[in-house]
Amino acid sequence: MTPEISQRIQALAVSQTLAMSQRSSQLRSEGVDVINLSVGEPDFHTPDHIKLAAIKAVEDNYSFYSPVPGYMSLRKAVSEKLRKENGVDYAPEQIVVGNGAKQALCNVVLATVNPGDEVIIPTPAWVSYFEMVKLAEGKGVAVPAGIDNEFKITPAQLEEAITERTTLLMFCSPSNPTGSVYSREELQGLVDVLARYPRITVISDEIYEHINYTGGFTSMASFPEIADRVVLINGVSKAYAMTGWRIGYCAAPTVIAKAVSKLQGQYTSGASSIAQKAAEAAYTGPQDCVAQMREAFERRRDLVVRMAREIPGLKVNVPMGAFYLFPEVSAYIGKSYNGRRIESSADLAMYLLEEGHVATVDGGAFGAPGYIRLSYAAADNLLEEAMRRIAEALGKLS
Repeated sequence: MTPEISQRIQALAVSQTLAMSQRSSQLRSEGVDVINLSVGEPDFHTPDHIKLAAIKAVEDNYSFYSPVPGYMSLRKAVSEKLRKENGVDYAPEQIVVGNGAKQALCNVVLATVNPGDEVIIPTPAWVSYFEMVKLAEGKGVAVPAGIDNEFKITPAQLEEAITERTTLLMFCSPSNPTGSVYSREELQGLVDVLARYPRITVISDEIYEHINYTGGFTSMASFPEIADRVVLINGVSKAYAMTGWRIGYCAAPTVIAKAVSKLQGQYTSGASSIAQKAAEAAYTGPQDCVAQMREAFERRRDLVVRMAREIPGLKVNVPMGAFYLFPEVSAYIGKSYNGRRIESSADLAMYLLEEGHVATVDGGAFGAPGYIRLSYAAADNLLEEAMRRIAEALGKLS
């Protein structure tokens, strides 16, 4: 007999970002020169002072189980970072360190969502948000915003989406996949709505906080009207080029932090001891590396936006954060090349991979069919070549 898979797993979608990355890796193994712009991963190496802290942790025998919510020294460092950089107060006891921001997010969803609860998710949204809500047997409620609105929802849209079953808002700024950044004034408009619904908890995913080209960042938790029910999600993956170290955290109201720690204690326990000491060095050490990487990403953004705007049919805005471009590609739907017809943005993403040898991600994976996502977290020369290939492949469609 074939073993049965649970319905909760059968209901989950495969991560399209990882699926496209795997497909591009397969083509590479077959000798195809593929440029992968599908994965949101900085191409920089982890800064040396952080690596040295990890080496010291090994030498100092940090080789035993770590506390479930994380080392107190790291939690204190996070608490201090939040106070100094964001102007928000979370005690170390309100911080739970997990195996990446992804686990921190899922922990909070599983700890707060009951079957049938509605979770508002502004879309386009990161591929895993809706799937995490499915795991918790909740219902994801999409609130769409398009390129003409810089992919940002309005207070009126938020209010319209709220029902008596709404318990959670999952919010991300700077955004994956669009790179949109909400201004303080725009956030205030959303906060004014949320203030009228005290039962709604807000998850504010701020993992791209430092990859921000607006000159400033406002945390959702900095608004006193809702501060007591905001859960911050952040980590070291993006700002410090530490994706493989797998350290993220939630900063939450005490009752949620305790629930998350209880949950994590039953299925993963504490995060890597060595990686935690490295993360501590990231937060307490010099921050020049963060600024240098941000400057590089901004230069790459300008390069990709300029080249994308030169491609007829692509509709492009200027993302103000993260390292993604999310162009509208509907002008190419219905076109063909060499007997191959493009019926959707998913078809177009696969066409660009197989014909142009550039891996992107279908916007439908983020709840926005008719778009594709390009990650510009790659070297300038690769980005130039990738955009040249995309232009050439799209130019063949008619």
